[in-house]
Amino acid sequence: MPIFILLFIGLPLIEVYFLIKVGSVIGAVPTIALSILCAILGAWLVRRQGFGVLMRVRESLARDEVPALELLDGALLLVAGLFLLLPGFLTDTLGFLLLIPPLRRWVVRRYVKVIPVRTHGPGAERGPRVIEGHFRRVDKG
Repeated sequence: MPIFILLFIGLPLIEVYFLIKVGSVIGAVPTIALSILCAILGAWLVRRQGFGVLMRVRESLARDEVPALELLDGALLLVAGLFLLLPGFLTDTLGFLLLIPPLRRWVVRRYVKVIPVRTHGPGAERGPRVIEGHFRRVDKG
């Protein structure tokens, strides 16, 4: 709960503080223009990298693999896009950082334990698991 309070109250206050500070140095109109430019550039970069993630998802599906890591990569791109569309320099910085592919892979590896699945070799199962046997219904009564 405290993290949500920090995000929904603290982050906008920090953003307003930075916008006021930057606006007092370079002026209001250039600050607004800079914020809009960051949003446009970020949206273009997110779209471009999103198509790359989509192609990797298609390649994984073509190999009959579950594209879990690619989907998490896409989810982080979605978060980056959200950060870049929000006005403010702190969220823009976080958004641009999430556009760095090695950093996204580090975040995914940091929070997701990847367990390799054996598909070939001894002990690897192929097809559905079937246990054969006989049964008999016993009615109580």
